[in-house]
Amino acid sequence: MPNLKDIRTRITSVGSTMQITSAMKLVSAAKLKRATDSIVQLRPYADKLRELLQNVSSTLEAEVGGALTEQREVNKVLLVVINSNRGLCGGYNSSIIKRVNALLAGELAGKHVELLTIGKKANDTYSKTQTIYKNASSIWDNLNFADVAEVAEDLVAKFEAGDFDQIRIIYNQFQNAAVQIVQDEQFLPVVIEKSTETANQAELDYIFNPSKEEILKDLIPQTLKTQLFKAVLDANASEHGARMTAMHKATDNASELQKGLKIQYNKARQAAITNEILEIVGGAEALNA
Repeated sequence: MPNLKDIRTRITSVGSTMQITSAMKLVSAAKLKRATDSIVQLRPYADKLRELLQNVSSTLEAEVGGALTEQREVNKVLLVVINSNRGLCGGYNSSIIKRVNALLAGELAGKHVELLTIGKKANDTYSKTQTIYKNASSIWDNLNFADVAEVAEDLVAKFEAGDFDQIRIIYNQFQNAAVQIVQDEQFLPVVIEKSTETANQAELDYIFNPSKEEILKDLIPQTLKTQLFKAVLDANASEHGARMTAMHKATDNASELQKGLKIQYNKARQAAITNEILEIVGGAEALNA
């Protein structure tokens, strides 16, 4: 059985750890509130923008969208992998890594695949095994639309130049603090859905000035920027939710461990006192004899 000093040291150590995890939980909870507000406010705008794009484009030929709507044979793929710069957030990062590994070993096996990483964890994982087109992890240092839009513009330029036949975004979609769902979305080429109902709706609801063709040329890049920004905000909220949940569980586990150690300490202390009493009684009886 460990001596009393060892048990006291462990109790102190677990207590310090519990204070750290509790503080990290509170920090993540505060950040989660801001991150949740951001993604909740952006989602209606992003959904409406995508709906508008489908309405405008549904009555036009695919060629009007230019290279951004061109469906090619997929040989060269770019995966935009979004995760975090830091750990201690449960399975948040590992779920993304598992999804990317599954794609590389399955659907994309044999194809030329490059990665654009937004998060140091993904970059560290794949820097030695995969071709990293770009590491954009600095986005997390000061998250804003302008920096994300710059990345989106770069992706559009690469696709238009024919460097990639398909660009996909892998990220965690925020549901709540405990649930994040891995998403695999096609970023480029833009998929235009043809629907008579959508086309009629477009004719009824909108008056186009300038023409649909001119509007579409500006609408597609703006929609792509918003789509990438929404994915980044989703990932940001998911990270803070996962970290808050992980730190909450870690704090509870530390509390339970500390309780067990205190019980063990009390038992060891009681045993030590009992031994001392027995020694005193034995010594007194020896003197009396």
